[in-house]
Amino acid sequence: MTSLDFGPLVLGGNTFGWTSSREESFAVLDAFVDAGGRSVDTADVYSAWVPGNSGGESETVIGEWFASRGRRDDVVIATKVFSLAERPGLSAANVRAAVDDSLRRLQTDRIDLYYAHRDDESVEQAEYVAVFDELVQAGKIVEAGASNFSADRLRSAVSIANEAGLTAFTVAQDQYNLVDRSFETALQGTLQNLGIVELPYSGLASGFLTGKYRPGQVVDSARAGGASAYLDDPHNVELLGTLDAIAAERSVPVAAVALAWLRQQPTVAAPIASARTVEQLPALVQSFRLELGDEELARLA
Repeated sequence: MTSLDFGPLVLGGNTFGWTSSREESFAVLDAFVDAGGRSVDTADVYSAWVPGNSGGESETVIGEWFASRGRRDDVVIATKVFSLAERPGLSAANVRAAVDDSLRRLQTDRIDLYYAHRDDESVEQAEYVAVFDELVQAGKIVEAGASNFSADRLRSAVSIANEAGLTAFTVAQDQYNLVDRSFETALQGTLQNLGIVELPYSGLASGFLTGKYRPGQVVDSARAGGASAYLDDPHNVELLGTLDAIAAERSVPVAAVALAWLRQQPTVAAPIASARTVEQLPALVQSFRLELGDEELARLA
């Protein structure tokens, strides 16, 4: 069971050093924490996919913000190991090196939540379970998480940790939102049985659940292709209509309704969503205290 307080929403740091400039990133972080946000999610690989970047850009921006604002203790910071080309996989040696790189970029002495970005079947599970425990004992990380693991591999990793008396994964991170719901059949029950909480990514389905993607409309966005593809399913178009109605009844943005729905699902501690600019942040903030009623949840089921 996690001891971390993530607040009502985790701010995704994937845009920092990518679609958000340093100045925009600082402004978003300022506004998010000032509004009551508690946690920020990033990864060592963000944003290596951008021409001219090599990875670590998001962590570097967040670290510079910590140093500039003196707000490290106001934020639960999560980052990940596995996917960076220079630090690939979950071998003990790589995890030890990668965590030190992340600590340096983040300009902090500890990482609150350190994820295996995905499973590594080339490494014995006992090896990476042991090294995550080692990092906890050394004070470099507070808790360990598993992102994009299958239910079977998550169960076996927790079993290995429990049998050896080591720190087990306390948090999972997987894709889950109103239009991508395979998590409910693939992982949700396992997390309930293990006492692990979920912090789902893609909470707004690459922006589709903000309501700005509509049939016949073209949106200028780096993620527009993936988001627009959801319109090919008539059920998703119908879902937008339901979201529109609930949002109008509550006088909140569509995104706030989608995130509130996600936060209220079993095992979910808080959804993850990102804002490229400060102007995009109020829709996320309005989800913080929004509680949907049983009838509204049923309409979105």
